[in-house]
Amino acid sequence: MIVAGFGFRSGASVAALREALARAGGAEDVTHLATVAGKAGGLAGLGRELGLPVIAVPDAALRGQVTVTQSQRVAARFGTGSLAEAAALAAAGPGARLRGPRAVSADGMATAAIAEGAA
Repeated sequence: MIVAGFGFRSGASVAALREALARAGGAEDVTHLATVAGKAGGLAGLGRELGLPVIAVPDAALRGQVTVTQSQRVAARFGTGSLAEAAALAAAGPGARLRGPRAVSADGMATAAIAEGAA
């Protein structure tokens, strides 16, 4: 399973999400998209465009995920350093690994990271 995890601000466009994914390594081989459950609806458009299912990751599954990127704001809210990285890791399952750190869209509205796992 190869999961693209996302973090994004309210009002982020599909174009911003697509750009963040491209900067993180692109959609090739990605099998699922993921983000925190409360924001999963915001990924629906990109999921439809790419023909990929969206995984709504529970807040509790994000807590304690070890991420490359560290954001104090994200840590205070979600208990992990990067929402995109943590969502990708949690959705990809136990033993998942990141392909690299999260990437940010040019407008700063979206971040994406890709993880590989056996889930």
